This record gives sequence, structure tokens and C-alpha cells, in this order.
Amino acid sequence: MRTAEMMDAHPAQITLDRDLLARTIDALVACSQACTACADACLSEEMVAELRTCIRTNLDCADICDATARMLSRQTGHDANLIRAQLQACAQACQSCGDECARHAQAHDHCRICAEACRACEEACNELLATIS
Repeated sequence: MRTAEMMDAHPAQITLDRDLLARTIDALVACSQACTACADACLSEEMVAELRTCIRTNLDCADICDATARMLSRQTGHDANLIRAQLQACAQACQSCGDECARHAQAHDHCRICAEACRACEEACNELLATIS
């Protein structure tokens, strides 16, 4: 990904740690992709009805991660309260999705991979959240 390179090229000065911000955006994009792919893989499983909650949670998490990545990519000023709330919501979505996918991880490798991506993203969101005053 070119996240760090784009941030370095941006003329605006930001108060957040650019490396941490870039890593968080990368984790958000990776999680969104994993959740989208997992939902699609769940739809291909024979027991799709049993995976309905997993699919819904995947899609919700992917949407929230996408929105969070887009918000964090905007460097021309930011509302710390809004960013904080978005990161909290995203961390919660990742936790919920990671928990749901973990329930299916032994039976479905795509759920295991997705759960790992969700855990990494949740951690990244919480780490960035801790630096926002």
C-alpha cells in the first residue's frame, strides 16, 4: 500500500503520529478486504443459513473499516471528537466480527483469516485512539 508515501507527500501538518496513522489505515483496508472476502466465502458455503450472522457482521465491519480509513486519510484538519468516536465504533465492530468469525474458524479457514485481520485492526484502532487527546 502507498499510505505512508501519500501521507509524506501531503503538505498539511498533522498532530498525529504519521507512521501510526499509516499503519492503522493499512490495517483498516486489510480488515475491510478480509471481511468482504469472508462474507463472500460464507455465501458459498452449503450451510449459508448458519452463517447469516457472520455474513452480516462481516459486511458491517467492512463498511465501518472503509469509512474509518477514508476519514483518517483526510489530513486537512480533523475533529478529534469525531475521529475518536469513529475509532471506538470501528474497534467495537472489529471485536464483534472477530468474535463471530472465531466461532466458525475451525470449520472455515476464511473465518479464521478474517478473525485475525479483525483482531489486528481492533488493536491498531485502539493504539491510535490512545494517542488522540
